[in-house]
Amino acid sequence: MHGTIYEFAKLPGLGRGGAPASSAGVTRPRKVRAVPLVGIIRNPRSHRNKGQAAELADCSNILTETPATRAALVDTLAEFHRRGIDYLAVDGGDGTVRDVLTCGAAIFGDNWPDLIVLPKGKTNALAVDLGLPANWTLQEALEAASRGRGITRHPIRVTPASGEACVQGFILGAGVFTLATKTGQEAHRWGAFNSLAVGLTVLWSIICAFGPKGNRWRGLTPMRLRMPRGGKELSHSRHGQRGERFLLVAASFEKFPAGVRPFGPNPGPGMKVLVLDAPVRWMLALMPMFLAGSMARVFERGGVHRFVAEEVEADLGGSFILDGEEFPGGRYRLESGPLLNFIVP
Repeated sequence: MHGTIYEFAKLPGLGRGGAPASSAGVTRPRKVRAVPLVGIIRNPRSHRNKGQAAELADCSNILTETPATRAALVDTLAEFHRRGIDYLAVDGGDGTVRDVLTCGAAIFGDNWPDLIVLPKGKTNALAVDLGLPANWTLQEALEAASRGRGITRHPIRVTPASGEACVQGFILGAGVFTLATKTGQEAHRWGAFNSLAVGLTVLWSIICAFGPKGNRWRGLTPMRLRMPRGGKELSHSRHGQRGERFLLVAASFEKFPAGVRPFGPNPGPGMKVLVLDAPVRWMLALMPMFLAGSMARVFERGGVHRFVAEEVEADLGGSFILDGEEFPGGRYRLESGPLLNFIVP
């Protein structure tokens, strides 16, 4: 979609208590029509959609829309909701999924139709988590839906302290993660996509973090993280400076691109949070073991924090990345979003 999604004031707001205002008290029937009605949000600018025709566009039960702005996306999703679609398909990459979940938050609330992801982007990290093949088609997805094949996930809902609007996605990062994501965009320009791009970006980031003092890859970002109910701030190791962190990652994935396992071998459901206090060189040297899923106590001594939380308050002195797009720093609440069911093979 065109435009800047981080203009929170222009996004659909949430009602009191986090319940989307337009869907309060609405329960969507789960019975699917004999010939299901499918609403598709197609991003023609996604990597593998360029120059390609939409799938099954001539079928009367397939409603394919290509909204060019996020305002138009809101209107399209509202119309899909009014017509009671059985499946909502996202034909694009991770960013298109993020836009749909964000613009639909005040429309579908906690009662979304089953979702189909057609992975056409450059990275498609969500497709990796869901186990979708790269060439997953709409016809194959509908056949899987008829067999009741699905996986549930909660997106991460990010709400600024200044307002009620929110954004929703699956992987958030700040600190050096922001710089690494921008480097990953360079990998795309050189022709590396999906897990290859992620692997190269991770490797390059680790190498650069070994650089001399003053190297931007070793910089810390002002950052404070609190657990809202008790107000307790996340502890800090003896490495780095209090009030600053090297890396923050929050994700609701259970499988990650390139086979990395930053949250351990079996991370399970929920919003998982990873914080690294400082780029300690001896610990960076152990990154291959860390990314392979090791839970060794040595990482805690090196300033690594890993935990699962329903909600975290984050004061970020620098920008953050949500599913590939950069957002401004500020004070935010990170929490688990609605339970979504994704159709899988």
